Amino acid sequence: MASGTRTRTIQWEDPRALAAAGRELAGSDFLRAMATGDLPAPPICATMNMTLLEVGDGRVEFECEPDESHYNPIGVVHGGLVCTLLDTVLGCAGHSTLDAGFGYTSIDISVDYLRPITAASGPLRAVGTVTKPGRRVIFATGEVTDASGALVATARSSLLVMPLTRLV
Repeated sequence: MASGTRTRTIQWEDPRALAAAGRELAGSDFLRAMATGDLPAPPICATMNMTLLEVGDGRVEFECEPDESHYNPIGVVHGGLVCTLLDTVLGCAGHSTLDAGFGYTSIDISVDYLRPITAASGPLRAVGTVTKPGRRVIFATGEVTDASGALVATARSSLLVMPLTRLV
């Protein structure tokens, strides 16, 4: 190993059990069970150091702790981490409005990166809010702030609503 090599170990629960629970619960109940720890977080949360903090109807809040493992070649957090964080809060905000047996998939996402992020930026807070719920398409917006409260990125997304039975 080269001098200065770092490692990171990632552990997660079997995602199939979580997906099965998601087909049985209304979106807000499903997300609240994850927030309280009654259901495990999906594997992406371990990969990206994300934690679900709050769930409301049409609104969610996550925290993400960026570290050096998220850096791009120029020594700042890769935009993909922030895009994934925003896609997560936008999707979960939409999911919180859905009945049992329904899920979503992102149709599109548009991200505006406003400031660079490093490990020194501290924990990121991301809030996703539904701007227009729907039975076929949901529209949502999101914001990410750093530990100082500075706005570092925003996003808009459209989410396709679909029965989860199609995914089985």
